[in-house]
Amino acid sequence: MHKIAVIGSGTMGNGIAHVFAQQGFAVNLVDISQANLDRALATIAKNLDRQVTKGLLDEAAKAATLAHIQPTTDMAFGVSDRDLVIEAATEQVETKLAIFRALDEKAPEGCILATNTSSISITKIGAVTKRPQLVIGMHFMNPVPVMKLVEIINGYNTSPECTDAIVALSKKIGKVPVPANDYPGFVANRILMPMINEAIYTLYESVAGVDEIDTVMKLGMAHPMGPLQLADFIGLDVCLSILRVLHEGFGDTKYRPCPLLVNMVTAGKLGVKSGEGFYNYLHGTKDLIVSGQFTKTC
Repeated sequence: MHKIAVIGSGTMGNGIAHVFAQQGFAVNLVDISQANLDRALATIAKNLDRQVTKGLLDEAAKAATLAHIQPTTDMAFGVSDRDLVIEAATEQVETKLAIFRALDEKAPEGCILATNTSSISITKIGAVTKRPQLVIGMHFMNPVPVMKLVEIINGYNTSPECTDAIVALSKKIGKVPVPANDYPGFVANRILMPMINEAIYTLYESVAGVDEIDTVMKLGMAHPMGPLQLADFIGLDVCLSILRVLHEGFGDTKYRPCPLLVNMVTAGKLGVKSGEGFYNYLHGTKDLIVSGQFTKTC
């Protein structure tokens, strides 16, 4: 596999494109919006500049990486000759199913169709295509150029040959692939999201404040970031979406999203992406917020 297409140029999509292009793959970066593509290329260039500053690559390698990325708003053109397509669109079931129906029609026979979903069923996605044996999950971690882990998720019909090819490819781009089977949340989010949800419940039930909860987990459990701040970075809307997938998929009340999380997402307090979540990021400071009220400044 040498020709790659990435569908979606947001945070995950541009990171995935960056990693493959830096390893010499020809990458078509596909998005419905030219403005989104322009922002993605600017982000990739900025991240490459950071690598140059740190001495991780030189200017020639930066230029070569950017030259390997072809942005396009035309999906048919973007996937027509690809060996692998990686979907990195919004974490919404119907959106992903619609994209995979289109990819199945437009991508060549034999092309592997992968999704960067963090929780949605690979089996369900594969079922809307005529090639479920070639549909697989590649769940990258954010930020993609830095984080080594890739969860490789096997749908019910994913072939062993497809899995082997994606595991080998992941190693080729410097990642550590970890295969998992297709159950809600896979491994990472099945463990992570209940922890984040419980941290939100701990705040909701006034057991402790934002700073106290995050400090306990950082100093007591050696986590580099507290669960509430991590939720802000992931996006509270994404956390809620994943928890709902877990709750629906298992039917277990232990995955029920905390009402505070639901209210915050409804109010548009989504974390870093909106400038406000459990912390306020609007003015270059990190202010603690509880139920919409500032309680302390870090």
